[in-house]
Amino acid sequence: MRELFDSYRPLLFSIAYRMLGTIVDAEDIVQDTYVTASKTNLDHIENIKAYLCKMTTNRCLDVIKSARKKREVYVGPWLPEPLVMDNTHKDLAEQIIGKEYLSTAYLYMMEKLTPIERTIFILREALSLDYKEIAEITEKTDANCRKIFSRTKQKINIDQNETHFTYEENEHIVTNFLKALSTENTQMLTQLLSEDVILYSDGGGKAIAATNPIPTRSKVMIFLLGIAKKGPKDAEVKLSNINGQPGIIIYENKVPVSVTTYRIENNKVKEIYIIRNPDKLTNVSYGLG
Repeated sequence: MRELFDSYRPLLFSIAYRMLGTIVDAEDIVQDTYVTASKTNLDHIENIKAYLCKMTTNRCLDVIKSARKKREVYVGPWLPEPLVMDNTHKDLAEQIIGKEYLSTAYLYMMEKLTPIERTIFILREALSLDYKEIAEITEKTDANCRKIFSRTKQKINIDQNETHFTYEENEHIVTNFLKALSTENTQMLTQLLSEDVILYSDGGGKAIAATNPIPTRSKVMIFLLGIAKKGPKDAEVKLSNINGQPGIIIYENKVPVSVTTYRIENNKVKEIYIIRNPDKLTNVSYGLG
């Protein structure tokens, strides 16, 4: 059973992390699925993959129901927990399937969906399961799954043609953005920031952060330049692979104090996500990566 389950573990973790946006909860659900499955006679199960996926998604849906109440009173925007995909968490990073659908922007958009929309969208778009498998997992018809998927894609309005770039292309833009910020080059910042850029800052009431999203290029520039001036001089800034995209980790005394990721569209920074809640930085370790 262990060998069989391990072959599906990456798939199950990919589902749980995308649905919940938290690493620990995703790992707990995958482990709970294994414990339950190991105590079950699977001889009569025709589709083990669908069976395990269904167990995982059902557990995720239960967690989402309880989490939504907590997020109603959450201080400021709620952002997903960052996954550092360098050598610090190499084993964890390698478990992710469909890495191109892993960015903070993607996970943040998942929060706008109903639980069933999120489930079907992830299974189809990120993990490429066929509709027959999705129908078996969600206990809906193929046609219903197709309809929900189509509606969901329109709802979150993902345009892969505008937002899909290679890691290296985005890294170049992020590097220039950091350089412009550190040198207070407002002309370069203006060129790199989209006019309708939005900045989200997640402190969760436990770290200093903007409690509301900050819109427009001018306001975002003022906010970021203010942070740059007030920040400690001995802070260490590290460019890292965060959720499959170039991001920034800031350390103070080798302790992570913030993780920043970006959504880049048409070669400009369209959205900025700053995670400062210390509870969401526990899986971010200091190291060379």
